[in-house]
Amino acid sequence: MIAITRRRALFGAAALASVYPILRSSPALAQAAAGPFSLPALPYAPEANEPSIDKMTMEIHHGRHHAAFIGNLNAAAKDFPQIAAMPMHQVLQKIGEMPEAVRGVIRNSGGGHANHAMFWTIMGGKGGEPSGDLAAAITRDLGGMEKMKTDFNAAGVRVFGSGWVFVTVDATGKLALTSRPNQDNPRMDGQMVLMGNDVWEHAYYLKYQNRRADYLTGWWNIVNWQAIETRYAAAKAGTLGI
Repeated sequence: MIAITRRRALFGAAALASVYPILRSSPALAQAAAGPFSLPALPYAPEANEPSIDKMTMEIHHGRHHAAFIGNLNAAAKDFPQIAAMPMHQVLQKIGEMPEAVRGVIRNSGGGHANHAMFWTIMGGKGGEPSGDLAAAITRDLGGMEKMKTDFNAAGVRVFGSGWVFVTVDATGKLALTSRPNQDNPRMDGQMVLMGNDVWEHAYYLKYQNRRADYLTGWWNIVNWQAIETRYAAAKAGTLGI
């Protein structure tokens, strides 16, 4: 039994070592540097979210996975420049009006770009709780912080395969909890995103392996509530983008 365990461990290490160079050399990364779309910088050092999210996961997640979405969008924009002619949140809202040939790219890479651009900005904090209008809205619409966290985590665990769990917000400030598969973004259904957590395995597997519930629980320790409060105010003012 010990020998089998060691073989599996060695195989897992070898598999990771073989994947990481592929991510670094992906053709999409070269495209990410040339086109109307660009990869937003992390607003903090990649190790800032440790121990909840490790440095390597942040580097791969941001610099490889998100960069690949940017590369795909820039490649598509060469033949369909209209996808760069308006802000991404509007492109997602109008996905049904976009050329059929590019809808898949918009759904997967446009949604992925929007989801991740939001995701980076709402982390790097110290957890805790929000204040003011947002705290009141969470109590009013989601039953308070503890219930919101419990329901949010449960929704994240229930996502089958890859996807996201979100808190959406409307123009009046009303909140709702929802989830989406893959890289689907609530803007595709006319809803604004207040906050969300990525439950694709690439967001947590290096540290948590199959323990998604532990990842979801630990994630609250690095939430930046000040950034989310800013998004909440922008939603009510009609200025919130992705």
